[in-house]
Amino acid sequence: MTSIHFPKQPLIAAAVCAAMLAGAMPGAALAATLADPVSASAAARALTPAATLNLMQRVADWQLAHPSTHPEDDWTQAVGDAGFMALAGVSGERRYRDAMAAMGERNQWKLGPSMYHADDYVVGQTYAELYLLTREPKMIAPMRAQFDYMLDHPREGGLNFSIPGVQHRWSWCDALFMGPPAWARLYAATGDERYLNLAVEHWWRTSDYLYDKEEHLYYRDSRYFGQREANGKKVFWGRGNGWVMGGLVRMLQYLPAHHPSRERFVRQFTEMAGKLLTLQQADGTWRASLLDPASYPLLETSGTGLYTYALAFGVNQGLLDRATYGPAVRKAWDALVVNVNADGKLTHVQPIGQDPKSFDPQSTEVYGVGAFLMAGSELYRMQLLDAAQPQVVQVTNGSALHRADESVEADAGGDVAVMDAATSRIVPSQGLGKRVLFQATLAPGETRRYLVLPRGALPAVPPVDAKAHARFVPERLDDFAWESDRTAHRVYGPAIATDPKEMLTSSGVDVWSKRTRKLVLDNWYGSGDYHTDKGDGLDFYKVGKARGCGGLGVFDGKQLYTSANFTRYKVLADGPLRAVFELTYDGWDAAGRKVNELRRVSIDAGSNFSRVESRFGNPVGHGAIGTLDIGVGIVQREGEGRYRQGAGWMSYWEPPHGGDGHAACAVVLPDARFVNNGGHYLALGAAAQNQPFVYYMGAGWSKSPDFPTAEAWERHVQDFAARVASPVKVTVQGAGQFVVFPAKTVK
Repeated sequence: MTSIHFPKQPLIAAAVCAAMLAGAMPGAALAATLADPVSASAAARALTPAATLNLMQRVADWQLAHPSTHPEDDWTQAVGDAGFMALAGVSGERRYRDAMAAMGERNQWKLGPSMYHADDYVVGQTYAELYLLTREPKMIAPMRAQFDYMLDHPREGGLNFSIPGVQHRWSWCDALFMGPPAWARLYAATGDERYLNLAVEHWWRTSDYLYDKEEHLYYRDSRYFGQREANGKKVFWGRGNGWVMGGLVRMLQYLPAHHPSRERFVRQFTEMAGKLLTLQQADGTWRASLLDPASYPLLETSGTGLYTYALAFGVNQGLLDRATYGPAVRKAWDALVVNVNADGKLTHVQPIGQDPKSFDPQSTEVYGVGAFLMAGSELYRMQLLDAAQPQVVQVTNGSALHRADESVEADAGGDVAVMDAATSRIVPSQGLGKRVLFQATLAPGETRRYLVLPRGALPAVPPVDAKAHARFVPERLDDFAWESDRTAHRVYGPAIATDPKEMLTSSGVDVWSKRTRKLVLDNWYGSGDYHTDKGDGLDFYKVGKARGCGGLGVFDGKQLYTSANFTRYKVLADGPLRAVFELTYDGWDAAGRKVNELRRVSIDAGSNFSRVESRFGNPVGHGAIGTLDIGVGIVQREGEGRYRQGAGWMSYWEPPHGGDGHAACAVVLPDARFVNNGGHYLALGAAAQNQPFVYYMGAGWSKSPDFPTAEAWERHVQDFAARVASPVKVTVQGAGQFVVFPAKTVK
């Protein structure tokens, strides 16, 4: 096999011969491996999930301490980043994710220098995965702009490697790891089907050209079509086919189960896996030449890491028979483990473009570490599932909506952790009594599975970002305040009604406008200065005695009767994903009827909307109140704003507030009637005595990264209302099927 160097892509993989191991392995490990490989393999297989995670972290920590000299937007680094993200998804240590976020900041979230070369946008896979965790728009903004340009200005043409400009297309097999999964992840992040369509279409163009349907392997590129190995067989590069297998995994992770091409992807994956199973060597590795291993006897860990990753994924997904492929995965992992030095350095990684028959056995590369960490994440999952039987939660989006961070509740029965079955990432969750809350991002019509495991079965759980918070604020006149990572509100308690400077009696709802994903309430209250925007946002919304954004009253057809300030509060949950609290409003006169209210409010991570569930009763001795017309209000402002309404929703984009921009408010109330009354837009609905009256109030800001225009806000409001009307369906294995209450399924 010829070793040729091309400056923009990894070349033919190789391995290091067993005789060279003596210079790299500790003496005892080498002796055990050579003298009794079966015993050594059995010992490695006995590793627990905790030991596997510890080894992954040791390798990752070595890499962080010995950073690669390649540019940070280079494919080599980006493959390492993919591994770090896999580790961040299972580790209890925050430093791996933080390292990736710091890398993105240094890169200013830009892709590599060559717009159309797949190697230069593989780093976008990490950007998109970080975005899915944080929803920080800047993380994918340059990538999205570049991909949109590429869609509008395609570089079409053939895949023959002799054609000038051919590397603007996926004309070599390792491009299938580098390119398509970046497009698929951007699709998952945005819901824009154009990205996924391109990934799928161009995958199969490359496959039709480079995939040998008889051997079930990929040629590296067209130059190898007529070449033969020393034994007369075709030339199929070991690490190159590893890139393809890794690319298949990373496509299947985000390709919806109902997608018309998924079966074809699965078929190619299983065909290649079946072939590769026959090509694994006795030491657990794969050789640089898959069909002529005798000519390339050296060990090589980067290609073996990619195959381990893919086969373990196949077993974990039920695509590959566990009894057949499980031993091959463990054998391959054993081979990787013995090539990790005591300090965590991964060895026996063939450098780029170097003769696969001769390289330093101590050689390492960041892309080899990436493959190792990806493999470890799937091996870790295999070990967890060997030790604990998960509860399977299936979440189905029956609508045509792209649902980002949809809140889902499922019966849990104790302290648990939730794993995304497609990616093996432990997803953020929150216990709610005997239930667990987590969030799912779902394509239109998509079903995704999640594995609920006893938390005690996991050696670690990734830290969860706090994205929802609620608390009583006695230091500021008995305010009660709550927020998500998108917006914040407050209402007024007893103290402000008697404060000599304020004397404010109001049950209206205030809005604090945010431009950051951070939680700000505690800091803003702590500083006492939140009327000036210092980069995170400010409070410029005026409530007074008005309803503000989502306050309510009893409506008699002419007048809205409102309560005084809340008198009691109770915090039921305080994040990290959902905050829930109750407020009590004592009796007030509503057109001759005495009414009181118990209001339960909840807000979820990623949401601009709060769910409100109010129950109206009457003080003792005042008789039945019957059915009430409740008006939920949005205060009108002087000046030219923009009001819109639709089925079950109303939206108001306020006139600009000086240089502070536009505040936006919306109310979602299914089957509402709408009127304009007393300086308020009102959404009207009927409430029976002591029965839940449910609505949603939401707020946005023109200076946030989400709603630069009134139209953008209104699209969000309409989308939210549609999600309320069509909740996801959740099936829990062994617990039947139930539809999640709408309030629990919207962001």
